[in-house]
Amino acid sequence: MVKNSFISIIFQEKKEENRRSVEFQIVSFTNKIRRLTLHLELHKKDYLSQRGLRKILGKRQLLLSYLSKTNKICYKELIGELDIRESKNR
Repeated sequence: MVKNSFISIIFQEKKEENRRSVEFQIVSFTNKIRRLTLHLELHKKDYLSQRGLRKILGKRQLLLSYLSKTNKICYKELIGELDIRESKNR
């Protein structure tokens, strides 16, 4: 959870301005994914949360592929900050 608080502090000050930016959406999806992952470790049979997690993962993947095509430098920095693996299907 330390990384979640670090990410939220970074983007808290520009939250109102950057709400529509791709980077902000990826960060918010990553926070949701981490929360759902922790929830699913405790509640393994919560199938609705599993479905929600898969939907959010798909949305984040689409945004990451869009960002990698439009701005490679920002994509690499964001992946490094969030500690996300680079996708194979780019």
